[in-house]
Amino acid sequence: SGPMQSQMQFPSGYGSHLPNYSAPSGHYSQVPNKAAASHLENQYRASYYPGYYSAPAQNVMTSVGSNVLNAQESQQLYNNTPPHSRGSSDRPVQGAISSASYLHMSAQQSYSAFDNHYSTSISSSVASQGYPLNSDHYAMPVVSGAMYPNVSYPPVAAGGVYGQTFTSQSLPAVGQFKETNAFSSQSTSVPHSLQQHVPVGYNTTLSTVSSAQSVQDNLSRNLTGSVAKVNNQINTGGIDSSQPVHSVSQNVPFTKPGAGTSASSAVMSSVRSPAPSLSSKPPSSPSVTQSPELALQEGMQYGGYVNNQASSAPAPLSSSSDDEEEDEEDEEAALDSSSTTSSASPVPNNYDALEGGGYPETRSVTSSPVPAPSVLQTSKASKPFGYGYPALQPGYQNATPPTPVQPSNPGHHPGFQHYPQACVNQLSSSLGGLSLQHSQQPESLRPVNLTHDRNILPVSSVPAPVPNLNSDLRKLNCSPDSFRCTLTNIPQTQALLNKAKLPLGLLLHPFRDLTQLPVITSSTIVRCRSCRTYINPFVSFIDQRRWKCNLCYRVNDVPEEFMYNPLTRSYGEPHKRPEVQNSTVEFIASSDYMLRPPQPAVYLFVLDVSHNAVEAGYLTIVCQSLLENLDKLPGDSRTRIGFITFDSTVQFYNLQEGLSQPQMLIVSDIDDIFLPSPDSLLVNLHESKELIKDLLNALPNMFTNTRETHSALGPALQAAFKLMSPTGGRISVFQTQLPSLGAGLLHSREDPNQRSSTKVVQHLGPATDFYKKLALDCSGQQTAVDLFLLSSQYSDLASLACMSKYSAGCIYYYPSFHRSHNPAQAEKLQKDLKRYLTRKIGFEAVMRIRCTKGLSIHTFHGNFFVRSTDLLSLANVNPDAGFAVQMSIEESLTDTSLVCFQTALLYTSSKGERRIRVHTLCLPVVSSLSDVYAGADVQAVVCLLANMAVDRSVSSSLADARDALVNAVVDSLAAYMSTASNLQQSMLVAPNSLKLFPLYILALLKQKAFRTGTSTRLDDRVYAMCQMKSQPLVHLMKMIHPNLYRIDKLTDESTIHVNDRVVPQPPLQKLSAEKLTREGAFLMDCGSIFYLWIGKNCDNNFIKDVLGYPNYASVPQKMTQLPEVDAPSSERTRSFISWLRDSRPLSPVLQVIKDENPAKTDFFQHLIEDRTEAAFSYYEFLLNIQQQICK
Repeated sequence: SGPMQSQMQFPSGYGSHLPNYSAPSGHYSQVPNKAAASHLENQYRASYYPGYYSAPAQNVMTSVGSNVLNAQESQQLYNNTPPHSRGSSDRPVQGAISSASYLHMSAQQSYSAFDNHYSTSISSSVASQGYPLNSDHYAMPVVSGAMYPNVSYPPVAAGGVYGQTFTSQSLPAVGQFKETNAFSSQSTSVPHSLQQHVPVGYNTTLSTVSSAQSVQDNLSRNLTGSVAKVNNQINTGGIDSSQPVHSVSQNVPFTKPGAGTSASSAVMSSVRSPAPSLSSKPPSSPSVTQSPELALQEGMQYGGYVNNQASSAPAPLSSSSDDEEEDEEDEEAALDSSSTTSSASPVPNNYDALEGGGYPETRSVTSSPVPAPSVLQTSKASKPFGYGYPALQPGYQNATPPTPVQPSNPGHHPGFQHYPQACVNQLSSSLGGLSLQHSQQPESLRPVNLTHDRNILPVSSVPAPVPNLNSDLRKLNCSPDSFRCTLTNIPQTQALLNKAKLPLGLLLHPFRDLTQLPVITSSTIVRCRSCRTYINPFVSFIDQRRWKCNLCYRVNDVPEEFMYNPLTRSYGEPHKRPEVQNSTVEFIASSDYMLRPPQPAVYLFVLDVSHNAVEAGYLTIVCQSLLENLDKLPGDSRTRIGFITFDSTVQFYNLQEGLSQPQMLIVSDIDDIFLPSPDSLLVNLHESKELIKDLLNALPNMFTNTRETHSALGPALQAAFKLMSPTGGRISVFQTQLPSLGAGLLHSREDPNQRSSTKVVQHLGPATDFYKKLALDCSGQQTAVDLFLLSSQYSDLASLACMSKYSAGCIYYYPSFHRSHNPAQAEKLQKDLKRYLTRKIGFEAVMRIRCTKGLSIHTFHGNFFVRSTDLLSLANVNPDAGFAVQMSIEESLTDTSLVCFQTALLYTSSKGERRIRVHTLCLPVVSSLSDVYAGADVQAVVCLLANMAVDRSVSSSLADARDALVNAVVDSLAAYMSTASNLQQSMLVAPNSLKLFPLYILALLKQKAFRTGTSTRLDDRVYAMCQMKSQPLVHLMKMIHPNLYRIDKLTDESTIHVNDRVVPQPPLQKLSAEKLTREGAFLMDCGSIFYLWIGKNCDNNFIKDVLGYPNYASVPQKMTQLPEVDAPSSERTRSFISWLRDSRPLSPVLQVIKDENPAKTDFFQHLIEDRTEAAFSYYEFLLNIQQQICK
């Protein structure tokens, strides 16, 4: 049905899917746009809300089954491409899975609409903003690319346009795939004009959805990825780096296997891990080196010299022989037949295989099944703790049973059962619901009456909940600052997760600065042969020679080298190795984990020099910061640097060694941009340092008298991409206005009259896909784009932000920036640049997340590009970037008492080392609803919901996102109250673990990203949304719910000692004006800025000692620094503020607030417990929640 779809192939690897994920049933079938009548009786049915509130179908990552692949045919077509079709000027088009996930709901809908705990993906009749705009039909990647040559993919049936969503229910049999046009339903078609302007979302959704329905599915839709053109110049394997790699573009027919085709016979050799050699080499004996100092990224150094003889040469990047495949399968089968395999790392073939795929790949790779756990299938009650983790022999038991979980339902202690239960219940009822029963439930389950207990805010920061594990496992677990889960007690089934009405997901901060990090140098990185999990503290050693994977339960051999412990210098104790004693480790990777030699660190600065930029004065700050930190840029002796400036033309700078002064080269033809001198625009930092300094000293004055008001940002970025393509690196863009010339020009879309509209906030998505396509091109060439927007007017950040979101870059925004008129913003830029230029950086990174069998990844959030179902491509990775992941439970977890999550970040350091940072998190599995609530991490839940709500705002509307956030509270509290007993209807009760949930959601609703009723600038709103998608939890929570302290009464009581410094610890105050007094001074910590509010009647002694002025009237309006005064109150205040600043990477700016200060409005808007013109107070919000629950 429907028109014939034209097929267009894309090279694989970059934005493609792993071959052995099977497409769920209904993947190609039609989906009605309206729910059937039979569905209307249950609002939690899969198609209830999506049927009535259909979203633009965008950025769906659809897993394709290995049984529909024809690897050999596609490979042969790739190899037989005629030379004349390989034009070097045509960049290959890459399949891109971009980040976007969508939400739909109305005010009357339940949290179920917030992203399916309850629904799977439903296709929409509205098309996504595809690539390019002049074509409607695209298929999935078909043949290999120059960058990842030996992976091939079949085209799937495309809809009317590129970017549709398919339903996912169950796995079809081999050969039973049905190709239909998913958009040829009976619903009304959408005009083509509408198909071109659907906003693109932020996060990436994976369509690995089972028949079980997850919480997250209600908040985000599966969206299809957009497509980008990428010039692949990265050579792999034995390809000579000096030879250009030509792109190939061919249409390959979609070949279905016959009915008799087996899944194992259709797998591709590219994802098979080569079997280890049967002739083992003598093991090397690594020595131990201890780092002389605890550097941030170095920490403790384990291991010793790398045995270069043990590292095998890279394998060929393609295998076109059927005989080779059969031989490899036979060898693996022979190894598997002994139930143990070598766990030495195989040679990778491409970027997907560098870090190693998950167990779905290897399950289809080998012809023999993975050995099942050798544990008797007994009932859950009779299974010991750690089922799935075999009992260790004496000396190898690294886990002891945890303390038993307290029963969820309070019962009577035997010594207190003096009265019949009926009498107790009757007496409890007469006392207003107060229980007389002896409670045995944990503190996290203690009921809290929210409408009566108003002072629920703790006196200090809210700690992360501790998983209910035994003390040994708890000590080994990953730090919550790096890796935490929304539920520290994992529900046993998807049905139980549905009942809890809470999202299951992970919050990651994988590259954060660490003071102590075990760094392991060894010729063998021990990994599971099946799922490629890195050995970690939660594996089980069956004996000295075998260990069992904690994710897929496969038994692996212990390599000979791993028997030696470099810490104790002893042999025969593998369970005491540092890899098994630390849940966060970093490996020095061998050449097996490289596709090309490590490239030098390359930094390119693209600077706006138009009249608007010169007036703002930012050039002086940027050039001065670069001069001060030039020697601190991360890198080695090969570090390279370059500069491009632009106004209505693009200016390049020749800084070649030997010139007497920098040479400016101007390109005025912005419609056909080119590099005037490609070899001299990026120069060695150390060789040309003097010329670089001369340029930085001259730049601020070179354009002082310019009259150019136009901005050719697009052509400047095109030139930057061409310049950076051979090596990759980082592009830093400084922009001060709306791009007005050349490619990527934008027009103002903001209407100030619609700012306060509650229902419609338009233009949250990009106006053009130019910047997104450019970002995808950059990502393919291992280049990230960071944006600094310093604007006093609307600049369409919604469009410009795409250049950073899809290239794994970061965004900095300085509204109303002016060097002299806005000193607070100028100071913030200076401090941000210092951190930005000197922080550590990782290049050519990929990150993969693995989890225990039965769990699956549903959606990613953050700045990245998704290359496959569980692999993120990060051209750059920085220590300030955070990520969020939504999870679903595909299979019941009744056979295990623990689940584990592991994230592996493979990157190249600025010194040219290939490293792998691994974090592993272990959590218990529970079977009761009360235990799920007991383990809820309220801050992680709120941060995940914030990410999901951003996507709903872009895909649907701001009103839908706000309603979904409210319903998240209503549904979860209603579910909890339905399980509690002896509750009066007038009570609003939450478990102690979720008592702050309504407060945090109200704070989220009052943030710039989601608030209404105030004149919030569109760029301000979009930037707040970008921050929510890319900030780690610890920084995001301060942005959502700031901390308020009273600091005019600081004393030496309740202090802490930090580096011989006494730091006062004032208690947290409610974010309400009732806590403010005119006689006091209050400090508000908003994460990126400190507000110091001074009351009119504040003690003059405090003003004199702390602010350095005699009285309140003499304090200036734009005060941003505290003087050093030799007084106890001054020392305490400065010590406390310095301690707060030291706890975060970016140094916040201090802004002193008086009653007549314009910034007073911003300060009072953060008092979220008070009523505003368009928002409830906290108490009114609670009453509203209670009213909706009682409906």
